[in-house]
Amino acid sequence: MEKQTVTVIGAGLAGSEAAYQLAKTGFHVNLYEMRPLVTTGAHTTDQFAELICSNSLGSNLPDRASGVLKNELRTLESLLMKIADQYALPAGGALAVDRDLFSSTVTELLSNHPKINIIREEVLEIPHQPTIVASGPLTSQPLSRSISRLSNSDNLFFYDAIAPIINYDSINMDIAFKGSRYQRGDEESGDYINCPFSKEEYEAFVNELVCAQRIELKDFESEIDQGVNAGDKQYFEGCLPVEVIAKRGEKSLAFGPLRPVGIWNPHQDKRPYAVLQLRQDNLAGTLYNMVGFQTNLKFSEQKRIFQMIPGLEKATFGRYGQMHRNTFIASPKLLLPSLQFKDRNDLFFAGQITGVEGYVGNIATGLLAGINMTKYLQGHELIVLPRTTMLGALCHYITDSDMRDFQPMKANFGILPQISAKGKRERAKIYAEIAKSSLNDYLIKSSMENIS
Repeated sequence: MEKQTVTVIGAGLAGSEAAYQLAKTGFHVNLYEMRPLVTTGAHTTDQFAELICSNSLGSNLPDRASGVLKNELRTLESLLMKIADQYALPAGGALAVDRDLFSSTVTELLSNHPKINIIREEVLEIPHQPTIVASGPLTSQPLSRSISRLSNSDNLFFYDAIAPIINYDSINMDIAFKGSRYQRGDEESGDYINCPFSKEEYEAFVNELVCAQRIELKDFESEIDQGVNAGDKQYFEGCLPVEVIAKRGEKSLAFGPLRPVGIWNPHQDKRPYAVLQLRQDNLAGTLYNMVGFQTNLKFSEQKRIFQMIPGLEKATFGRYGQMHRNTFIASPKLLLPSLQFKDRNDLFFAGQITGVEGYVGNIATGLLAGINMTKYLQGHELIVLPRTTMLGALCHYITDSDMRDFQPMKANFGILPQISAKGKRERAKIYAEIAKSSLNDYLIKSSMENIS
């Protein structure tokens, strides 16, 4: 019997992973991607799984929350994690990738898959057939209105920002230096380029930053139906523009993205007062990302003020920073922990539109939605992972939170069931061990039940 065709809306991280999980089990997939016919204002290519904000997928260490989630994805045979590992760049304990090779490989594999039909057009209404909505944080207005009508609720939203990218050959290495925090990675050269501030340089930089002019929000940034003005915008705490952080206090950047802890300046043989880290953004090593420096300053202001950073006096920019709207649904009201829509069994949601934040969380929910759609269509019980796993905890958070406090959430140990341990690192190690064993036990049990 011919298997059903499933519609997947959006070929970002979540949609790409979901489409692959469906196709590898034999289902036909119509994968819709509106770019390049309809642009978002934040994407720069028409490639699938484009990494917009940064090229880093977060910590790769096994006892960090993001590392735990990555290892769960590897266990669950995620396509995108496999490709990310293939194009990994030096980044200390983090997993950074060549973003162009990563997205182009995803695009090529899915475009050439015999079970996946790529449709380059905008979806205006949610289809009346098995569908996974993975349209992302920049969901178009017509589709967003369709989701609102289906759910009888308004979309929520917050404002996110992306960091600038610097051309390597414009960095002054007589001032800047290579090195990793606490010497993780290559102990001789380090995985990051560090731009060190003296106290005076830091204070002058902050004074200019807090007074700088910002970009006015574009039309697509306004709230979809309600027309909320820019003064009412919400920021996601995990991705604040640096100018917003700077206004919280003179030393807020020195305790945030410019923290100097674990960094030693070999040029001056001392720890800098503050330091900007630049992370390699492509395999060729020609582009470097300003770590943690998301911004919404006008481009001319970015050039003027960021060239005040020691080592970037003559910096040229491969990309300026920019702020954009992120849309997410009221998942606690609308979704089950399986990511199935409560009022329609053949509809699933995945990715950042669910309230999961971060690249790896998007991949993970895409994988789960894809697997659960196959199980639903096959008449099998859907997967609800234990809350002691990182993915299970994320899905529980977005579907069981109090709507009054609901905010986008990245992988973190705070959403796992509490345990007792002597210290932070010991607790993290125990969390990681429990998550690993919980997932393995669940998979063994599920396999035995399927056999029986």
